[in-house]
Formats: sequence, structure tokens, C-alpha cells
Amino acid sequence: MVTTVVFRAGCPDCGGRFRLDSDALRLAIGGSSKTTFYAFTCPDCGASVRKPAGERIVELLTGGGVRTMRLHTG
Repeated sequence: MVTTVVFRAGCPDCGGRFRLDSDALRLAIGGSSKTTFYAFTCPDCGASVRKPAGERIVELLTGGGVRTMRLHTG
């Protein structure tokens, strides 16, 4: 049996508050705090949302099975 992890999120555009499962989120890990973020599409208004992700958020999202991409710095 697979357990689905659900995260709470909010949209800065429409103000919607909702729950998203790990498949609805993407995490990008860059070389600094400015280039590390998570992203999702608001289920209420369809806006693309991108929010900064500190160490704790990165831990929670990766532990919850969110797909992660490592950004390379040139």
C-alpha cells in the first residue's frame, strides 16, 4: 500500500488555500537560497506559483516524494 503525502499550499494571485499531493509539486535545488524553490499550478485559478524553499521545506518536500531537480551553476 502506497501512502500519499499531502502538502498545504496557498496561491498569492487568487488567495486560494488548498492541499496538493506530492505529484502536483516540483522542487528545484540550486546553488543558493535564491535559486532553490518549489513550484506548482494553482488548482483554483491556474496560475504558475513559485516560492522559495529553505532547508526545512526542502527536507519536507524530498521526504514526501516531491520530484526534485538539481540546478547546475555554470
